[in-house]
Amino acid sequence: MNKVHLTLQGKGGVGKSFVSALLTQYLHDQAEDGREVVCVDTDPVNATLRGYKSLEARRLELMDGNSLNERKFDELMEMLLGEDATFVIDNGASSFLPLSNYIIENDAINVLGDAGRQVMVHTVVTGGQAMEETLRGFQSLVTQLPAGAQLVVWLNEFFGDIVLADGRGFEDFKVYTENKARVHGLIRIPRQTSATFGRDVEMLLEKKMTFADAAASSVFGLMAKQRLSQVKKALYDQMRAVGV
Repeated sequence: MNKVHLTLQGKGGVGKSFVSALLTQYLHDQAEDGREVVCVDTDPVNATLRGYKSLEARRLELMDGNSLNERKFDELMEMLLGEDATFVIDNGASSFLPLSNYIIENDAINVLGDAGRQVMVHTVVTGGQAMEETLRGFQSLVTQLPAGAQLVVWLNEFFGDIVLADGRGFEDFKVYTENKARVHGLIRIPRQTSATFGRDVEMLLEKKMTFADAAASSVFGLMAKQRLSQVKKALYDQMRAVGV
């Protein structure tokens, strides 16, 4: 069965494109039957995923001048329904509400399911100042998405720990415990604070490199490449565990 991976979160700058890039890399590396993996950048403002040159992301332009043309989501659906491939769709914060509304109004999840596409929606919850807003984005998706969509929550600790005031983690948050049955899985992007692992990941993001790019590049030394290999394995193991 072909899978469609949608990265959705109403808050910008929380790591959605990084998640989409990680998904694409993992799916490429796991493809055993030669199935094509296609990533699509639909962010109307910041085409970050498109910046990962080796991923060869397609660009779907959603803007007509300064206005978002929601009918262009039809083009996305035609692509998902018409091509025999696994898709990763990176969507921007500015088009979060229009795409969410489109999915609901057009029963898009069930349309894709009836066509033999399994839909997995990935949303990001981050620590730091944006935590409350990303939690609201998660709550919005849980409330609106039909049961046919598998929801994966990525816990991005890059900006800070995702904890309650008493130190308890995300699994004890009320918004999670009340909606746990709707969550297919959790994937944690651990905070890398050291001058070694932390700086390696920062450089990877700054240069928009994949793990394979970094392994083949002279930009990273041997030990940096080894540390990135450890980060890759930890993330890949989690994606494998939730059935990405």
